[in-house]
Amino acid sequence: MSQADHSKSPGNSHGIRIAGVSKVYAGTSRPAVDDVSLDIAPGEFITLLGPSGSGKTTMLSMLAGFVSVSAGKIEIDGKDVSRQKPHKRNLGVVFQQYALFPHMSVTKNIAFPLQQRRMPKAEIAAKVDEALRLVHLEEYADRLPSQLSGGQQQRVALARAVVYRPRALLMDEPLGALDRKLRDELQREIARMHRELGMTFIFVTHDQHEALTLSDRIAVFNEGRIEQVGTPSDLYERPETLFVAQFLGESTCFRGTVDVSAGVLRCGGFTPRAPRLDAGLDGSGGVAVVRPERLDLHSDAGSVPTGHNRVRATVTEIVYVGNHHQVGLRFADGTNGSAMRVAGRDLPAVPGEEVTVSWDPEHQSVVADPADEPTAERPAETLGAAAT
Repeated sequence: MSQADHSKSPGNSHGIRIAGVSKVYAGTSRPAVDDVSLDIAPGEFITLLGPSGSGKTTMLSMLAGFVSVSAGKIEIDGKDVSRQKPHKRNLGVVFQQYALFPHMSVTKNIAFPLQQRRMPKAEIAAKVDEALRLVHLEEYADRLPSQLSGGQQQRVALARAVVYRPRALLMDEPLGALDRKLRDELQREIARMHRELGMTFIFVTHDQHEALTLSDRIAVFNEGRIEQVGTPSDLYERPETLFVAQFLGESTCFRGTVDVSAGVLRCGGFTPRAPRLDAGLDGSGGVAVVRPERLDLHSDAGSVPTGHNRVRATVTEIVYVGNHHQVGLRFADGTNGSAMRVAGRDLPAVPGEEVTVSWDPEHQSVVADPADEPTAERPAETLGAAAT
């Protein structure tokens, strides 16, 4: 997807519009955010996903008004807020650090933004009660933050951020300080809050599981730019770049040269069929990306379904992870891959033995090889050295 395409999103012209936004910090030459455009529909849950230093938190900080915009503009409901102070944007913000007032009770922490807005006491009390019910903390109203668990403190922070019904809720790694079990629990709570409030949620994380679980759409950031925007299934099943394929989930990657007329990727002695090839890649380096659950393993090559791609590999390890086995694979050129085998199914081989690996070509994506030189075949770097 080109940079211009990122502005195409569901919904009408209202909501949040990021148009050509860049940020260059003083004393640096490389932008932290580089010409980013993205439309966020009203009521959408969108996640900014990427590794550390990819620009996602800087982008969120510019949305909130905590960091100035170097170029481009940010619009909320059709109004340019690029130079507007944070408190005038009417956005709720939740950080990884809870930032609760330690000397105030839960009730007083949640009431604070309403008091700053000089609301009547009766209205404040009603809104605080509603917020407490939303985060299921009615029993803890009079406790201090120090008397709460980390998950409960984050619920208070969420309640305080939405109690005044902001235009949108911005969350910067809000679950990063919690253990896995609490993170899973809070993910479900955040999803429920989004459904109940119908508010726009913008969520920053480097955790692919959080992004896939929570989001209507995901914007994948890399080196200050957006690599791809789409639904979780779009990005997982049809990554458009090698970075997206490798960052969002595991993949086995078969490198070769794209032959559009033949509908294949030529990988030396292994030539997988590849439907839906991009004509612009013809003759250049491509990477066939296959997710581990799409790979099947056979002790008998004759059991491979007609039309499926196939290649030999050696099993390097088998790891039991509860509901499935993770099977490590090593291809003839030394490149590693992995397959997923549902627990309870027989394993076709043990470590050290060879198997036939197959998959339906409809369940792969072929993307440009970023390491490719336009005319280079690079046979020594290709995967899958021998066809069966």
